[in-house]
Amino acid sequence: MGSPADATKKYHSSEPVFGAMAAGIIQDALLHMARENEQYLSDRCDEAGCFKETQIVEFVFLVSEKWSLTESARYQAIEIFERFMLTLTEEFSNSTRAKGEDSSWVLLKEQIEGTYVLRLVSCIQLASKLSFHYSIVNNNMVLKFLQSLGFSYTTEELLESELAILKALRFQINVPTPFAYVEMLLEVLGYNGYLLPTKQLHEMCRHLLCLTYLLRSSVYDTLLKSSIDNPSPTELQLAKFVTVKEDLMLLAVGVVGASSFLLDPDGWNKVYTAELSAIISTGCSELSQSWAGT
Repeated sequence: MGSPADATKKYHSSEPVFGAMAAGIIQDALLHMARENEQYLSDRCDEAGCFKETQIVEFVFLVSEKWSLTESARYQAIEIFERFMLTLTEEFSNSTRAKGEDSSWVLLKEQIEGTYVLRLVSCIQLASKLSFHYSIVNNNMVLKFLQSLGFSYTTEELLESELAILKALRFQINVPTPFAYVEMLLEVLGYNGYLLPTKQLHEMCRHLLCLTYLLRSSVYDTLLKSSIDNPSPTELQLAKFVTVKEDLMLLAVGVVGASSFLLDPDGWNKVYTAELSAIISTGCSELSQSWAGT
């Protein structure tokens, strides 16, 4: 029998492999993810995206890198935090409205200010547990990190923070991430025989998605103004554009298309029009419809 190291090496690849799944599995997975994305968009609230600010994203990325977390875990932490904060905001708004009090953001901020960093780190820790076969962030790591920031928490307080997030989200924390959509599209491209080296394309998508999240406000602000050909969008246009900003499939298509162009400008048109046309056409039609009547 071989050593554990030999067994590990047997199943370890130096680069991601796409196009190995059967066509039926790819089709079912893509259809499921598309429906999941549509469901999320139909259920989203008007405040969606408010907690994906550059400072939050940068904090999550830096801490995740410090703890050697996977790409999926990083984006999952952001999505968990976003959904938790939106749930908290909704509960606060409903509570104050029932009491006839002011439900301003200032009041909510005052209530959560003391635990904001703790909740954010707890979301990173929860995300790490969803990818437990890579690296789990334990309580000692979290306590040491928080102490370096000047916070003093106990293990019990860490557990209570995780439980508060889990209860608020009804334990539904395995949420879709944009990176999962990117990798699914790469799987489709691999199956269809797209010839661009997988490692380079995957790496470019990884960097481009990271940059898009860090510059999220600027990227989508530019996209909106270009789409309406107007530097001053109306409140209605801004509200309708939230759906575009939260569309994970549309984001993934854009990232894969842009990455293909950067790596292979001559062959980009084939990928973008032939391979991704069905998906992007749906996104574009929705984008066009969102301006109807504005």
